[in-house]
Amino acid sequence: MLTVLVDYDSGNLHSAEKAFQRMATEVGGGTVLVSGKPEDVARADRIVLPGDGAFPACRRALGSYGGLSEAIEEAVTAKARPFLGICVGMQMMASRGLEYQETPGFGWIEGEVVRIEPEGHLKVPHMGWNDLTVDHPHPVLEGIATGDHAYFVHSYHFRVKHDADRLAHVDYGAAITAIVGRETMVGTQFHPEKSQKTGLRLIANFLRWTP
Repeated sequence: MLTVLVDYDSGNLHSAEKAFQRMATEVGGGTVLVSGKPEDVARADRIVLPGDGAFPACRRALGSYGGLSEAIEEAVTAKARPFLGICVGMQMMASRGLEYQETPGFGWIEGEVVRIEPEGHLKVPHMGWNDLTVDHPHPVLEGIATGDHAYFVHSYHFRVKHDADRLAHVDYGAAITAIVGRETMVGTQFHPEKSQKTGLRLIANFLRWTP
């Protein structure tokens, strides 16, 4: 069993790699590999796409790695390999992003990435710990309940077109999408590798998930 964390120079993968390796050891989840090679993505049993920064920059960076974006698309949509997007990696699952400029996403889950506009005097970016509200059950949420904490750092969020695709949200002057999911794909706006018990549980669930 091979899990590939996609490396395309859009975020520090060190903490994510350590968290996934730790949980893979604990749950018998196989090997974790950090790679930007399309051939590694093609042979992966599970794919994790992180992302830090602005949506357009991450999308361009992914496209600049020859064949990498196509390898992810083939593995996830044609071969139905389990996929986990993290932060901007999750946002790229959307139809489009509206950060700075309109940028096409993967189009796997209908919706768009828009700026957070909280009511009141809450600051943007949304930064720090927040309580999850679970909207729909899912295998990656086993053992995770409403009220559990996760760590966020972002100014834009995924506004899904269909409520069924939003697995969890948080309240930050508005309902902010925290987790999305459809078929063999899931994504978290928060960083599971920085979310302590909740994040490690989600990683373990993903590594054991057999859609």
